[in-house]
Amino acid sequence: MKKCTIFYVSDGTAITAETVGHSLISQFRDIKFKQIRIPFIDSIEKAQDAAQQIGSAKGDYQTLVINTVVDIELRIIIHSGGGLKLDPFNRLLREIEDNLEIKRSPVVGRAHGVVDSKAYTARIDATNYALLNDDGVSVDYDDADLILLGVSRSGKTPTCLYLALQYGVKAANYPLTEEDLDRLKIPGNILKHKEKVYGLTIDPFRLSQIRAERRAGTQYSNQRQCQREVSDAESMFLRNGIQFLSTTDTSIEEISGKILVALNLNNRLH
Repeated sequence: MKKCTIFYVSDGTAITAETVGHSLISQFRDIKFKQIRIPFIDSIEKAQDAAQQIGSAKGDYQTLVINTVVDIELRIIIHSGGGLKLDPFNRLLREIEDNLEIKRSPVVGRAHGVVDSKAYTARIDATNYALLNDDGVSVDYDDADLILLGVSRSGKTPTCLYLALQYGVKAANYPLTEEDLDRLKIPGNILKHKEKVYGLTIDPFRLSQIRAERRAGTQYSNQRQCQREVSDAESMFLRNGIQFLSTTDTSIEEISGKILVALNLNNRLH
C-alpha cells in the first residue's frame, strides 16, 4: 500500500483541520496516510519549524497540508515547506464576505474558545451527567435527554460521552443484564421514558473479540453467549418498538448523528 503524509496546521488546536482532513482522506482507502497535527502556530519560529517538518516529510505522493492559520505572514512561511496546500476555509470566507458585504474579524482560536459560556456549561454538565449515570447507576431518568440500551461492551459509554462533550446531550446508559435478557423484559423505569430510549447492537463475533480483550476464556466472552445476548437484545428492541443500530462498523460520530436525528434531539437542544 502506498503512503502519503498529511499535515494539519493551525494557530489553535488543529481539531477543525483534522476533522476536515479525516473526511477527505477517508475517500482514499488504497492509500495509507500518515497524519501529523501541528497546533498553536502563533510565531514566526513555530511557522518555520512547521515548514521544515513539512519539507522533510516522505511518501509515495506529494505531501498534503491543511492549513487554518489566520495570520497571512505565518501562512506564507508554512507554505514555503511545499506540499499540496489545502485551505478549507479561506475561499468560503471570501464568498461569505462578498455575500454579507462585510469583512471578517479574524481571531485566533475562536472556533474552540469559550464563545458561548452557556453552551459550554451545558456540555460540562452533560458530561458529568453521563459519568454519574453510566452502566445503569441511575434509577431516575427524568433529567435524561437520552437513555442508551445495549448489552455490555456494545459502545454505550463512549457514545454517551461523545454526545455530552460535543452537543451537551444528557445521556444515560443501561446495560441489559442477564436477568433482563432471560425475562426478555426492559425495566419499567426505563420504558416509562420510551421516547428517550435508543438501542445499540453489535455483531456477536466482534463483541466476543472486544470482551476477550478484557476477560478472555470466560463465559462473558464466549461467542455463543455473545450471540444469545445480541439476539435477545434485538428481540427486546423490536418487541418494544425501540429504534436501534449496529455499532460494528460505525464510528461514534455517525452513531451520535443518527441518534440525534432519530430522537429529534437536534431541535430539542437548540
